[in-house]
Amino acid sequence: MNEPRRDWSVDQVLSVLDLPFNDLLFRAQSVHRAYFSPNRVQVSTLLSIKTGACPEDCGYCSQSAKHDTGLQRERLLSLGEVVAAAEAARKEGATRFCMGAAWRNPTEKNLDQVVHMIEAVHRLGLETCVTLGMLTRAQTERLKNAGLDYYNHNLDTSPEFYGTVVTTRTYQERLDTLEHVRRAGIKVCSGGILGMGESRRDRASLLCQLATLPQHPESVPINQLVQVEGTPMHGAAALDPLELVRTIAAARILMPRSYVRLSAGRSGMSDELQALCFLAGANSVFYGDRLLTTPNAETERDRDLFARLGMDFEPVEAQGPAEAGPCVRQAL
Repeated sequence: MNEPRRDWSVDQVLSVLDLPFNDLLFRAQSVHRAYFSPNRVQVSTLLSIKTGACPEDCGYCSQSAKHDTGLQRERLLSLGEVVAAAEAARKEGATRFCMGAAWRNPTEKNLDQVVHMIEAVHRLGLETCVTLGMLTRAQTERLKNAGLDYYNHNLDTSPEFYGTVVTTRTYQERLDTLEHVRRAGIKVCSGGILGMGESRRDRASLLCQLATLPQHPESVPINQLVQVEGTPMHGAAALDPLELVRTIAAARILMPRSYVRLSAGRSGMSDELQALCFLAGANSVFYGDRLLTTPNAETERDRDLFARLGMDFEPVEAQGPAEAGPCVRQAL
């Protein structure tokens, strides 16, 4: 299997995004079929293990202490509460259990508790993913030793647009955390958020950042902004739904081996839009009624949609790209 390109320029990525829509989807679907089963979707469940009072000022986030959103601060969940949620997720068909905490960076005491959670979830036969904020190299080693499979740390947007979204953490600090995670041997989950007022070129720049990392993220979540009253991003102009599809298609072309997750915002998407996203190469979703503190597509609605599309849940042992077929070189 040929190694995917990692030498993209922003202009080259933009030229992919600018392709006629049908050509873009055909190219993305060709790449998708070369690396993955086209009718399977990887399913994860996300649990907020510590909610609210985050010192960061991310303009989209209800958990920031700097925004008046009415969100109540909650303590770190107990080990028993996390295990119960993970067991429920497994029964619903999830193969990966993701835990998110509203921290700028975890303390060693915080990390002690999270390590126990990771170990307990692993014993249930689920893959594990956490998002805890910025990490040091030593902290990533601790998480690796606990058996962590994935660490999520999104870049959010382009380097050029980033300063309008968050000021309390630099873009380089995000990249540094991703480097620590990769060096520790943990799989990387990193993507961005669309619909915050960024341009198509910003979306190209975001994808370029991800596609030129030393190794592509194993998981690339593409989020559509869920507007929360009280945050600076509330009232932003709605994103053209076809821009979401284009971005997913471009992510699939640029990072052919990565799982591309149709992430936040699904609760407000039509079934037809979601179907287009799967056609464009999305092959992972969050499953359940909430994403941290915002609504997600309902479980029964998901089951009905996947049945109508003829799509199956991917079993945990099957995860990973298939051998590339002969069309991949043409598609790329």
